[in-house]
Amino acid sequence: MKSSIEVHNLTTAYGGAPVLWDIDFQLPTGQIIGIIGPNGSGKTTLLKTIMGLLDPASGFVKVFDQPLDKVREKVAYVPQRESVDWDFPASVYDVVMMGRYRKYNLFKRTKDPDREIVLQSIEKVGLSEFKDRQISRLSGGQQQRVFVARALAQGADLYLMDEPFVGVDAATENSILNLLSEMKNEGKTVVIIHHDLQTVSDYFDYLLLLNTRLIARGTPAEVLTKENLTNAYGGQLTLLSKVVNLIKQNEFPIREKDSDV
Repeated sequence: MKSSIEVHNLTTAYGGAPVLWDIDFQLPTGQIIGIIGPNGSGKTTLLKTIMGLLDPASGFVKVFDQPLDKVREKVAYVPQRESVDWDFPASVYDVVMMGRYRKYNLFKRTKDPDREIVLQSIEKVGLSEFKDRQISRLSGGQQQRVFVARALAQGADLYLMDEPFVGVDAATENSILNLLSEMKNEGKTVVIIHHDLQTVSDYFDYLLLLNTRLIARGTPAEVLTKENLTNAYGGQLTLLSKVVNLIKQNEFPIREKDSDV
């Protein structure tokens, strides 16, 4: 299996307390991959460690069989919308153009091909009519699409997205899902933190299930077993039993509002 990400013996800690403990896995390329687990299980910490935003206490990460610094231009990161200062005075176009900046041309003038790619990326997320609008004047779903467009403009091979479906409407969610399918068809790899168990089988080809340690990895059918879910989520068995039954029946209803497990 050709790997997009390799993580070996990884431990990451805050204030001396491990948030991730001895994590070890490889992720395939050209698939849409979900990272699931309860709140506080280390999902965002894992993405930030892969991105080099956090230093591990031990272990190491490789991206496309290289240290991240050698392939950073191939990796795009979409942070949680809540972590962004949306009052920053920038337009949709300005933010998406940031995806065209590289270490070697940060202070160089952008060129016509860059501008064309930016406009195409904005169009792909359905925001062409808002390209000159300040990001503070956008809805939550529109703001999320801006950061997806910025990642698209980067032209990466690996996309790391931290809960891109949180706080967005159904139209935005469908739009993002369609984009992800297109990216997969182009051979891109997309890794997404996701909190809604009832949609994971619809959305993802491959899953990581975390709770400080790696509980399971594999296809949704391999990961979403009652034993694995119980090991990850503990006492939340009522909802989990419902989810397991739904998985067995191949029925995936619209998720319940505010269900965060």
